[in-house]
Amino acid sequence: MDLFPVLKELAQPSDSKILLVVLDGVGGLPLEPGGATELEAALTPNLDALAQEGALGLLTPVHPGLAPGSGPGHLALFGYDPFRYAVGRGALSALGLGADFREGDVALRGNFATLAEDGTVLDRRAGRPSTEENARVVAKLKEAIPRVEDVEVHFYTESEHRFLVVLRGAGLSDQVADTDPQKPGLRPLPPRALSPEAERTARVLNLLSERIREVLKGEPRLNGALFRGASGRPVFPKMGEVYGLRAAAIASYPMYKGLASLVGMEVLPVEGEGDALEGKVKALRENWDRCDFFYFHVKGTDAMGEDGNFLGKVEKIERFDALLPGILALRPTVLAITGDHSTPALLKGHSWHPVPLLLKAPYLRADEAGRFTEKEAQKGSLGHLRGVELMPLLLAHAGRLAKYGA
Repeated sequence: MDLFPVLKELAQPSDSKILLVVLDGVGGLPLEPGGATELEAALTPNLDALAQEGALGLLTPVHPGLAPGSGPGHLALFGYDPFRYAVGRGALSALGLGADFREGDVALRGNFATLAEDGTVLDRRAGRPSTEENARVVAKLKEAIPRVEDVEVHFYTESEHRFLVVLRGAGLSDQVADTDPQKPGLRPLPPRALSPEAERTARVLNLLSERIREVLKGEPRLNGALFRGASGRPVFPKMGEVYGLRAAAIASYPMYKGLASLVGMEVLPVEGEGDALEGKVKALRENWDRCDFFYFHVKGTDAMGEDGNFLGKVEKIERFDALLPGILALRPTVLAITGDHSTPALLKGHSWHPVPLLLKAPYLRADEAGRFTEKEAQKGSLGHLRGVELMPLLLAHAGRLAKYGA
């Protein structure tokens, strides 16, 4: 059900402030039966104290059994039905980077990868190179591959192993399957058209992949490319129109900036490299009086989970916990802390497991939680929510929804 017409009708002004913190991929699993998850292993005195004051629950970002990508996971948290408002990862990267991305273009998120001599994937992320090394290789590709057939090819550095390709030409389609096999030891998948209209685009992408391998054959690590999330330029309803909010985003990585701009958030500048948590807290503090709703993104938890680094993910959780007092000092009316999906280090990827949700707001029913963990969340008074149910809950606690019906 599309709640946007209802929420637009019920939206009412308020002086309240809503802060949504997304610890990307925060949900985890124990490395062995009976062990601790990453959240349970982390020392998080501030999150635990907050859990004791607030309410907990579990949240399934998209649908039971589905391991969501970051795009649908985030859109659901923002209140957008991810099955109706679908968008490819390429478009999100293009929007986040501020790329020249026009109607009729097709954008694709690329991963630089390390390929073996037999063409199989050794490392899907090429050892997570520096963004500077990425830019060097992208410059080489720009010079060598300005077009494929009569299709213009535009390369952009994103960060680390991530880059963006925008294809521009007549008759292109975004109905092309990913080439990323998702596991090492396999060959990149051949570009495959998902509709007859996409046959030409699939052929161009296949030629582009071959050409990239030729240009990069001398590179020790960044010698291949895997593509995901082919997408045209989407148009979505804006949060200001639907919820009546002045919304802002605090994120470092282009994809998440793209998600935010897609739904009408102002993307605030952040000082610092990488996840830049201190810079994000500073941006939040300096812009606190300007907006009603803030989306605060933490990437490190997901990156460590994808790398299978259990202790690294624990450290990223603890690092955020140490900065939490500076966030709480702003006294948000409504504070929610959750994830867009689970990324257990055990699985080295996104999973279908629900994520814990912590809510601190007026008029909560008391919990007896001791910590912010998956087990404690299972017992919480918020119950088990779907991702799209979070925004109405935040708006209600913020006094921003009138009564529904007579």
